[in-house]
Amino acid sequence: MNAMKRLAVLCICCASLAACASGVDMSKLDVDTITTSSATGAENVPDQTRVSDSVTIRNAVSAIDVEEHGSGPLAWANAETGSRGTISDLSETREDGVICRRFTASRESFDGVGLYKGETCLGAQGDWLMRAFDRM
Repeated sequence: MNAMKRLAVLCICCASLAACASGVDMSKLDVDTITTSSATGAENVPDQTRVSDSVTIRNAVSAIDVEEHGSGPLAWANAETGSRGTISDLSETREDGVICRRFTASRESFDGVGLYKGETCLGAQGDWLMRAFDRM
């Protein structure tokens, strides 16, 4: 009998709560808005995973011998981020004594698959600098 009383009380509570909620028309409620200590500039913070992947791709593009490799795809992987993909359409240009390499790269990561167009150039100090790495 004790279990029956508990069940009856539970049913009464549930019915009461349902009755209270049924009278509220959500479409007539006004929306309260307030701004508190809003942070600005967050959209300008670079995605560290994408930055790390672009460095890995730059290193792969700069390390390859373009003449020996030819036009076939070049695989890349970043053990730090878990991202991977292929580099294709690799071409080298020389303008005003500056060597640049243009490429297309696919990037498979936890946030999806993307296709990027990039360019890296050999700097005066002998290091390769990424001049462009834009999602297509």
